[in-house]
Amino acid sequence: MSIDLTKMPKLGFGLMRLPEKDGEIDIEHVCRMVDKYMQAGMNYFDTAYVYHGGKSEVAAREALVKRYPRDSFMIATKLPAWEIKQESDVERLFNEQLERAGVDYFDLYLLHSIEDGNNYDTYVKYDCFKWGLQKKAEGKIRHFGFSYHGTPELLEEILDAHPEVEFVQIQLNYLDRTNPVVQSERLYNILAERKIPIIVMEPIRGGMLASMAPEIEAKFKAARPDKSVASWALRFVGTLPGVMTILSGMSNEEQMADNIVTFTDFEPLSDDEMKIVDEVTDEILSIPQIGCTACKYCVDGCPMSISIPDVFRTINTLRRYPDDWRSKNFYSGLIQRSGKASDCIGCGQCEGVCPQHLPIIELLKEASEILGQ
Repeated sequence: MSIDLTKMPKLGFGLMRLPEKDGEIDIEHVCRMVDKYMQAGMNYFDTAYVYHGGKSEVAAREALVKRYPRDSFMIATKLPAWEIKQESDVERLFNEQLERAGVDYFDLYLLHSIEDGNNYDTYVKYDCFKWGLQKKAEGKIRHFGFSYHGTPELLEEILDAHPEVEFVQIQLNYLDRTNPVVQSERLYNILAERKIPIIVMEPIRGGMLASMAPEIEAKFKAARPDKSVASWALRFVGTLPGVMTILSGMSNEEQMADNIVTFTDFEPLSDDEMKIVDEVTDEILSIPQIGCTACKYCVDGCPMSISIPDVFRTINTLRRYPDDWRSKNFYSGLIQRSGKASDCIGCGQCEGVCPQHLPIIELLKEASEILGQ
């Protein structure tokens, strides 16, 4: 039985940044989070083949699928272009995903991270749009779409060629509206004009919009002392027409509880609140930052085991607070369990998979100079 895309929960549970314990996903913690989320009347879970080194879909099976009736929740996952080397890989990967997640079908299925170049070329080469329709006809997929990191021009080309696409997932937050790489505003406008339902990823930009400089947070608190800083980012996206579901990669029960409050009796931003968001955006953009969303695509294939997002997180903090001893202590602990920024050999693997198209090699050189190792 198909679902009504217009009745999707506004808050989606993204299974990308799950809590960990001793280097593994903390399933007991995830179970508690799933329970809180479901009890709040929300039921959309987003995972992918590559999340948590391939363990996210399994976590969904253990914390959700085994514990709740199949018709009580919706689960989405994604086909990874970079794992497809021959035509048979498409079917093999899909069947592996069904087994990992412990389901007979996926409510929503996406071609993962379409962008100009390799990923899109791979999906075209192996006719993955037609394949998706076949899976839908077989009942293995209820709704078919894609997640997107490419240019506005390519997005329009794809939508013209594939009217069968039912939804598109894009990166959208108040900070990336005019980002020349992400181009969120243009992508949103294209989809809104065509009335294509939008799923939003990175609404809090990997946590960056949940914790900011005290003087910036004070602007939000002065206007709404009852609202968390993160809630402003979620309310901004939720205020936009055409947004079907907003994914949040929640990592603990506190984040879950705060987000549930935000989306229970949801309150759109007022005009005055939108002006505050614009002021904060201008202030943040005046401080140069590395636009990393901590998706960790770059980590698994790094031959030097450098935790690149954590290195960039350290540098971003130090750019705002040059004498922040906590960041330096964090980095000292980080390199006890992963590679140093200076260990980078410039192989380029990370840059090839980065959805933000960051010049990671050069940034790691800068990081090693700032951090001294």
